[in-house]
Amino acid sequence: MERKQQRKQEIHIPPKPREALEDRKLLDHPAPAARLQSESWRVLRITSEFVAGFEHLADVYPAVSIFGSARTKLSNKYYDAAVRTAELIGKAGFAIITGGGPGIMEAANKGARLAGVLSIGCNIELPFEQKINKYVDREMTFRYFFVRKMMFVKYSEAFITFPGGFGTLDELMGALTLIQTKKITNFPVILFGKDYWGGLIDWLREQVLAANNIKQEDVDSIRIVDDPKRVRDIVVEFHERAKTMKTDEDES
Repeated sequence: MERKQQRKQEIHIPPKPREALEDRKLLDHPAPAARLQSESWRVLRITSEFVAGFEHLADVYPAVSIFGSARTKLSNKYYDAAVRTAELIGKAGFAIITGGGPGIMEAANKGARLAGVLSIGCNIELPFEQKINKYVDREMTFRYFFVRKMMFVKYSEAFITFPGGFGTLDELMGALTLIQTKKITNFPVILFGKDYWGGLIDWLREQVLAANNIKQEDVDSIRIVDDPKRVRDIVVEFHERAKTMKTDEDES
């Protein structure tokens, strides 16, 4: 009980939603010269958000990020699978990072809570689907998607992706691009749900790979599973391999 109360004290209280979202302002049409100064100051606000994120998550290691639809209902089989997956990974010693919202994110944070590990929610300021779920122990609300994306990659040992929509696909493709371009290494991308993701993998092989737009190794970098225990094993395997490589580098 004391442990949970102590974690709750670490929760960052997000600012109230703004009438106009900050990233919408940033991505709006080029501003007239009269607004150039405000655009320049926005760079400092972006920088401050990076700094706040780094400071808030600096002690988080090791951890994995779990993605999936905010619209997944409690009765959905993938909700239960996400709870079980996060719980198993948590018991293996990993903190759990999600977007902090409902659906799959809530399920993963619940699994972290059941495992007794740090349950993190990296929320994003949106006009909808942005309420923090009750299983988050440490929370931040970001104004800018690209800052939030950095936190997921920087503080995660793996991406586990459950069925989801555009936001989930965005995180997935972003991770695959970083792996393909060697910006990150020893980083497993795991898709949970063969029925849901199988068509995407088939399309990548039959269309994208066949057109020579990617290589076989790019497709092979994606793991697709249906078993929470298998997800846990993949994460642990990659983590141990990364530690071994780091030791070898330090000794060389």
